[in-house]
Amino acid sequence: MIDKLTESLYRSKTAYHAVAVAQEYLLAAGFEKLEETAAWQIKKGGKYFVVRDGSAMVAFKVGEGFSFPIVASHTDSPCFKIKLNGENSSAGCTRINVEKYGGLLMYTWLDAPVKIAGRVITADGGKVSSKLVEFDETFVIPSVAIHYNRTANDGVKFNPQVDMQVLAALGDGKNVMREAEEKADGKVLDYDLFVTAEQKPFKCGFNEEFICAPRLDNLTSVFSSVEALIRADASAIPTIYLADNEEVGSRTKQGAGSSFLRDVLLRVSYALGKTEEEFRIALGNSFFVSCDNAHGVHPNHPELSDSDNKVLLGGGMVIKHHANQNYTTDALSSALFKHLLDAAGVKRQDFFMRSDLAAGGTLGAISSAQLSVRSVDVGLAQLGMHSYSETFASADYIEAVRGLTAVLSAEFLAENYSTVNVKSPVFRA
Repeated sequence: MIDKLTESLYRSKTAYHAVAVAQEYLLAAGFEKLEETAAWQIKKGGKYFVVRDGSAMVAFKVGEGFSFPIVASHTDSPCFKIKLNGENSSAGCTRINVEKYGGLLMYTWLDAPVKIAGRVITADGGKVSSKLVEFDETFVIPSVAIHYNRTANDGVKFNPQVDMQVLAALGDGKNVMREAEEKADGKVLDYDLFVTAEQKPFKCGFNEEFICAPRLDNLTSVFSSVEALIRADASAIPTIYLADNEEVGSRTKQGAGSSFLRDVLLRVSYALGKTEEEFRIALGNSFFVSCDNAHGVHPNHPELSDSDNKVLLGGGMVIKHHANQNYTTDALSSALFKHLLDAAGVKRQDFFMRSDLAAGGTLGAISSAQLSVRSVDVGLAQLGMHSYSETFASADYIEAVRGLTAVLSAEFLAENYSTVNVKSPVFRA
C-alpha cells in the first residue's frame, strides 16, 4: 500500500495528473465513468465517477441505503504557475517567469530539481481540447550565494517576481509554448503549466518509518480516500470528492466552493427515482469528512504546538477543532468519527492550534455553504507543510485508509439533530 502511495505521489505532478491517476485506479476497480454532458443511468450495486475540468472528481458506489457518507480532499498543492510569454534573457541565460500558486515556503524551492507539467489546450478545426503534458527536462531556481548576501541566514524576504524565476537554458531561443507544442504534437492556444517539485518520495529514519515527498498535503488524503472507496461496503451511497483549488480559496467551478458535489449528488438522486424532498432527507442523514493534513508537533519546535493536545507523527488520524470554525468539527461530528474509528481499531488524536496563532482553513467550511451536512475536519500529522518536500509517518497512511473505509462503509441515520444511529460493519464484527 505504501509503495502504491509513493508511486502515486510521484506521478501526480499537478492536480490534473492526480485526477488522472485516481481515474486509472477506479477504472481498474470496475468503476464506470460518467460525463456531466450526458444523461446518467445509475443502478444499485453500481460504481461510478465523474470528472470536472480534468482536476476535480466525484466518485461513488450505490448501496441499499439512501444517504451520503462523504470524504472530501483536494488535488492541488502550492507551487509556481508559468505565465504566458514568460521567457526572458538575463546574464546570457533564458529564464521562465512564474507566479505563486498558494502559500508555499519559497526558500525550500531554491537549488532543488523542478519539472514543468500541467495541461495544454489545442485546436483542430472546430474542436478545442486539453492534453496532459510533463516536460522531460529538469530545471532549477538558483539561490544567491551567501557571499552576495551575508545576512541570508538571518532571514530573507523573497520577491517571487525576482527571486523565483526558473533557470531554463544557456543563451536564448528556448520557448515554453514551442516546447509544449512539441509535447502536444499540435498547435497550442493556451496552457495551465506549473513548475512542480521533482523529488522522488523516499523513506527515511533508522527504521524507514517516515516518508518525505512533495505534495503530501493533500495527496495522502486523496489517495487514501480513493483506496477507502474501493474497499468500502456500500451500506448507503459512499462518496469521495477530490476538489481542486483549495490552496487558493476553492472558489472555482471545480473547487469546494462550487456546486460540483451538490450537482452530482442531486443527479444521482434523480437517476435513482428520488424526489427533491427525499434528497433533502438524505442530506439530513449524511456525514461529511473534510480530510486535509494537520500540523504534527515539530521535534525542534514543540513550543509552536498547543501544550495540552500533542499531535504526533505515528499517532493515527487527527480530528481538527477550532472555536472560530476554521474547521467544521463540533462535539457531535467528532464523536461520530471517533466512535467509528474506535470500533475499527484505528488510532486517533485531537488537534487544537495554539490560541495565540492563526489557524489555517480547509475545504470543509467552504463546502458547507453549498452542501449543509454534518461535518468533521480530519487529516494526517505532517511536518513541513507547504514545503518543497514534506514529511509524515507511513503508519498513519494505513490508519487513514482503515478509518476512511469505516466511514464510507457506514450509514448515518439521524433520529433528530442530537441523536444519530450509525449502522456499520464494524459494529457487527
